[in-house]
Amino acid sequence: MSKSDEIRVVILGDGGAGKSCITMRLIRSKWVDEYDPTIEDSYSTNRVVDGKNYRLDIIDTAGQEEYRDMLGSLFSSDNTIDGYLLVYEITSRTSLENLEYFDELIEKNIDLRPDNAIKPVKIVAGNKCDLSEHRVISSTEGLNWAKAHGCGFMETSAKVMVNIEETFEILIRQVVNQRRAQLEGKTAKPNVTATSLPNNTTSTTNTDTSSRTQQLEKPREETPKKRSGCCIIC
Repeated sequence: MSKSDEIRVVILGDGGAGKSCITMRLIRSKWVDEYDPTIEDSYSTNRVVDGKNYRLDIIDTAGQEEYRDMLGSLFSSDNTIDGYLLVYEITSRTSLENLEYFDELIEKNIDLRPDNAIKPVKIVAGNKCDLSEHRVISSTEGLNWAKAHGCGFMETSAKVMVNIEETFEILIRQVVNQRRAQLEGKTAKPNVTATSLPNNTTSTTNTDTSSRTQQLEKPREETPKKRSGCCIIC
């Protein structure tokens, strides 16, 4: 497999937001019920997207404040990451607010890269959308945060396997599009869209993924509709 078929992804977010659970669901199709704080773990898996096989190298990071100093090596100028998944839990406002810290780390890393370097893809995941009765972050609020920070957006649930595969498929596709645009001498422009997926959750990406995609010219003000515990912006 060539370097062009390898994609490195770092998962960031508060401790307990579900980063490791998302990783285990993707890598082993396994739900981890007990919370065990991660310092840093690395995993590799293969995924076929648009008929092509890619190796996905995932770095699952610590979210606790006492371990954050250990993240420094991931954001050095010579450590090129292709994509970031920023995870918060829809039941915790603090977890969304703390994404600011992780996004700042990403932006500082981007500033250290050469001018001709490919900009990494960023996707925000509002995790634990199965806990709708405890929701404190609406889909609209999560979406607006993602758009304001140049990120795609998904609501996910590692527990009931909602949008886990879809999130990484979109991330892979976005990285591939960025690489293709650079080879063609173009700059890939973000085109934030909202998509209602078959499992009735909300996502936004930076590409036109299907005929189900609805362009969002400006944030919606109305309350999102609820179906099966997760919200859709219609």
